[in-house]
Amino acid sequence: MENQRRKKTAILVVSFGTSYNDTREATIGAIERTIEETFSGYKVYRAFTSQVIINKLKERDHLKIDNVAEAVNRAVKDGVSELVVQPTHLMDGYEYHDVLAELSENVDKFDKITVGAPLLTSDEDFQAVARAIAAQTASYDDGKTAICFMGHGTEAASNGVYEKMQKTLAENGFENYYIATVEAAPELGDVIALLKEKGGYEKVVLQPLMVVAGDHANHDMAGEEEDSWKSVLQREGYKVECILKGLGQIDAIRRIYAEHLKTALMDGKRYLERIAEGTGLLCQK
Repeated sequence: MENQRRKKTAILVVSFGTSYNDTREATIGAIERTIEETFSGYKVYRAFTSQVIINKLKERDHLKIDNVAEAVNRAVKDGVSELVVQPTHLMDGYEYHDVLAELSENVDKFDKITVGAPLLTSDEDFQAVARAIAAQTASYDDGKTAICFMGHGTEAASNGVYEKMQKTLAENGFENYYIATVEAAPELGDVIALLKEKGGYEKVVLQPLMVVAGDHANHDMAGEEEDSWKSVLQREGYKVECILKGLGQIDAIRRIYAEHLKTALMDGKRYLERIAEGTGLLCQK
């Protein structure tokens, strides 16, 4: 009976995607492998939401990756009746809701579709992520080095996760850690003002607060262009070191995604009652 249930239930891991092959397998691939190991016996599918990236990989590398609709249809053809979806999104933002909307259009194809929460959903998630990124960069925290994480940023209300992460880091005593975003607030300029206000910093370490170390990390953060974060901080007189490592490379982060998936897989209805309205999906015929 257990084997029959598992044959009918499958997992779909949905990511924005990246055209950087090395970081893709070290981050998205690593998350998928953690899920496969944690939920052995369940078939795990992959989907990207960026059609631009999907098209680029197909043309450049002859690599075929499904978008969400294609992955859903593949699961239907394989006889899957219950689909559990785990997005690797950081927050409950536009992209996460786009996934929910697309899955809602495919409800009739399954007996049930359940979706796991983004990385930063509960207070416990923020605490766990703060500890994970601080532990991973602890060797730099010497009092003279500021560790700054680059988030993407969004116009959605969920952009507040960055301010909350900054607050969580401070509450846990990680006073040399800072959060800024590329496309929203707080900006790099806000962090520079804080660095100068505190004083005593000689060096800044930069690392992406993103699942992958893709275009933003390689160009906006670590690029040689005059407007990159590295160049701006160097002009401010700081030594700068860039860590091109995505969150997906941190085991503790991967475990959070697995826990979110476990909650959705084992107790979808109660899961939905515990998270904010609209941040999950349980659709049944």
